[in-house]
Amino acid sequence: MTTTRARGPLLSTAAVLFGVLAVSNLLKPLEMYDDHGFVLLGQRLRGTANAWAGPLFGAFLLVYALGIWRMRRFALPMGVAYAVYVVANLVAFQLWGPTEPGIGYLLFGLAYAAVAIGVSSGAAYLLAQRRTELA
Repeated sequence: MTTTRARGPLLSTAAVLFGVLAVSNLLKPLEMYDDHGFVLLGQRLRGTANAWAGPLFGAFLLVYALGIWRMRRFALPMGVAYAVYVVANLVAFQLWGPTEPGIGYLLFGLAYAAVAIGVSSGAAYLLAQRRTELA
């Protein structure tokens, strides 16, 4: 059993955040507003696509969060794959997603991108740094 001390506070926080994000994605099919839904490579999904993609990504993130929490070796490639996906999704959303005028939208987008890239890439980096400790 891995202790919190072996995992560290940053990886512990990342595991909890990915767990919360997993639950959010698992619940995507229940969202009833047009501006809600899972975003896959810049496109907001609706209907059947949303009903499948949200839960699939939710399951992926749940396994990833558990892998981080338990310091399992499989979490590292999952983390790298997810970090690459996050960057690709953000770029695609900027290129093909809806555009909103105003500085508020721009500032929110920049803050969101910084957090999304920072947490996803940061978790992968920390797992790589602790590669020898992964079971």
